[in-house]
Amino acid sequence: MAAKKKSSKAKHAPKKTPSEKYAFTQKMVTSETCIKCSTPCARGMAYVEKMKEPGAVGKGVPCHLTKGKGFK
Repeated sequence: MAAKKKSSKAKHAPKKTPSEKYAFTQKMVTSETCIKCSTPCARGMAYVEKMKEPGAVGKGVPCHLTKGKGFK
């Protein structure tokens, strides 16, 4: 029986940006919350503009103010 060789180069996943790193620990907020926010962000304001369109349906946007500890 022949043993399998492991490749010398390990496959590494690309590094995550901070917004991707905390994506699962951020709370989803609606446009109403973004409008009331004391520190508006670009992502939230873009979501508010999108929701102003007639008939727009949204599921919320992750809020950077609610992020928890990231995963290693």
